This record gives sequence, structure tokens and C-alpha cells, in this order.
Amino acid sequence: MNYELILVETHIVPTQEKQLRIQEYLVGVFYTCATKSSIKKAIKKGLIQVNGESVSTAKYIIGNETICLFQQKYKTTTKKLNLTLAVVFEDDFLAIINKPAGILVSGNKFKTITNALTQNLKKSTQKDATKPQPTHRLDYPTTGLLLIGKTSSSIIKLNELFEDKKIHKEYIAVTIGKMKSAGIIDFTIDNKIASSEYKVLKTVASKRFTYLNLVQLYPKTGRTHQLRKHLSNIGNPILGDKQYGIEKLILNGKGLYLHASKLAFKHPITNQLISIESELPMKFRKIFA
Repeated sequence: MNYELILVETHIVPTQEKQLRIQEYLVGVFYTCATKSSIKKAIKKGLIQVNGESVSTAKYIIGNETICLFQQKYKTTTKKLNLTLAVVFEDDFLAIINKPAGILVSGNKFKTITNALTQNLKKSTQKDATKPQPTHRLDYPTTGLLLIGKTSSSIIKLNELFEDKKIHKEYIAVTIGKMKSAGIIDFTIDNKIASSEYKVLKTVASKRFTYLNLVQLYPKTGRTHQLRKHLSNIGNPILGDKQYGIEKLILNGKGLYLHASKLAFKHPITNQLISIESELPMKFRKIFA
């Protein structure tokens, strides 16, 4: 076999009122395999496992199963990616790195955080050691803390913690315009419930933008581009957001002012309480000096 299976996503099935075929149940569950046709293809390739075993499209989901989605990673002799990452925490099971802006977390491109992890992290000595994998996503332009699994069991358990909302995440953003001092934003995203809490830490006057705010953000759900969409929806887009910003107020050349500033959770293997904070990038500090 000229490829290896890499764990991509894990889903814990809640209690079900009725049984569903796996092909129907998984629609919209996995971020990287959301449609019925893509699920069918993945099942036929053996890339979807239920409780550690490959299944067919005839499999019924009854509740409390652990469903894992894998991808085929072809073995290659291609040169290693020369990218130095700031590692802020690491043990034999997991790591936390500081993601720079302008790099994809994963994907088909060569220059990704995933492809740089092997060179930046120590190899795990555990029996189920695997290629280090990010267990959540940060957008291409977003900076900050990214949680990495180094063993198969830790990746699965970290995914379970995210599913159960037992990993506390905080972000810091610079937003445009006058804002209330605090609030909760409840706007559906892709017809799904989405909720974000915010607190304004500082505000400064700005000739071009009227006001710029240093805002602490707490996403209660994990929808794609949630914080960016929510802040845009209330009329306070993130500074530098070319996708969801106000056309006349786009700041070019400085990137997106969104930073994943804190991760707090109980270590899934050692039960150690971990709380890591990341210093704001200099471009944030210059505005609110």
C-alpha cells in the first residue's frame, strides 16, 4: 500500500430516537465530507470507521457510536517543508503551536501547518503514536493557538472534548465602528444555530474608521467563519477582513486582525488542567498602545 490513513475528524453519535443508515446520518456531520455522495465514496474506500471498524453503506447508526473519518496520505519522498513554528506546549500526547497568518492549517497545498508539524514537534513514544494532526481549524489569515494531537487516542479524545464543548477558546479581534460594551450575537450560519459572546476591552478614535475596538470573543458554537460573519452582521466587521468587511473600509496589506488568544481544557490523558494564553501580535498592540 503506497498510502497511509490519517485521522481527520471524529464524531460521537448522541442518543438516537430512530435508526438511520450511516449514509443518511452523516450528511452535514463532517466538515471535510459533508454530502451524501462524498460520504458514500469515503465508505467504499474504507475511510469511514465505526467503533474502529470499516463499514458498508448498509450500516445502521443507533446511537453512542464513535465515527472516524480518515484520508489517504500518499507516501512520498518529497522534501520536508522548511517552516519553523512556535511551540508553546508539548508532551508525549499533544502540543499547542502558535499559528502564523497566511498559512492553511491543512489541505492539498504543500505549505500547510500540518506538513510542518513533524519537523517542529518531538516524536511521541506512545504505542499509538501517529503523524501529528491539528484537532480544530483556524482560518488562513487568523493567527494564534492551535491544538495538535500526537497519538491516535489523544486525537480522538480531543475531538470528543471539542464535540462536548469542554475546550474553552478565546479570541481577540480589532473591530470597526461603535460597539456596545458587551453582548451575545445569535445569528444562524448555514441554517445552523451559531452563538458568539463578546466584550470590548478598549476603544480608540480613528480618522478613517471612526472607532477601532479591541474585542474579546468567546465562540459558543464552531461554525465556519463564525466570528467574522457574526461581527459583520452587527455592523462591526473585523479590521482587514476582505471577505466580510465593508468595501470602503477594507484595510489592505496588514492582514486580518483576528487572533486565537487562549485555550483552556483538561488534558484528556493526564487530567492536567491546561490554560495557555498567547501574546497579541505587534500590529494589535500598535493600535492600542
